[in-house]
Amino acid sequence: MRSKLTGLALLGVLAAAMPAAAHHSFAMFDQKQIVTLQGKVHEFQWTNPHAFLEIDDAKGKRWSLELNSPNNLKRQGWSRSAVKMGDEVTVRMNPLRDGQPGGLFLDLKFASGKVLDSGLPKNGQPVNVPRL
Repeated sequence: MRSKLTGLALLGVLAAAMPAAAHHSFAMFDQKQIVTLQGKVHEFQWTNPHAFLEIDDAKGKRWSLELNSPNNLKRQGWSRSAVKMGDEVTVRMNPLRDGQPGGLFLDLKFASGKVLDSGLPKNGQPVNVPRL
């Protein structure tokens, strides 16, 4: 009986810790650097907890950009069909610190001139860092 109670208590602690482990830091992105990338949309993933945009640049390199959550994007005027495969776009992002082809999405400009924004700071101010 005691081992069952211990097991249930452990399960409860693990279940409570799961939401905290699900969110990650933005430290993997160099938020002081802004990179501009031109290319074609390979895929737009309207998924939780973060949407993703994959872009093929002129050299054929695929970049994976992390966006905000679909819920937040919707409040900013986005929809799941806002970006389509094959769209010619120019995006700005904070690159990954490790040099891999990816980053934190800042904004996107279509060939038509229409702009979709992330709502994130674009002045080198870090995201999700408490001010002291």
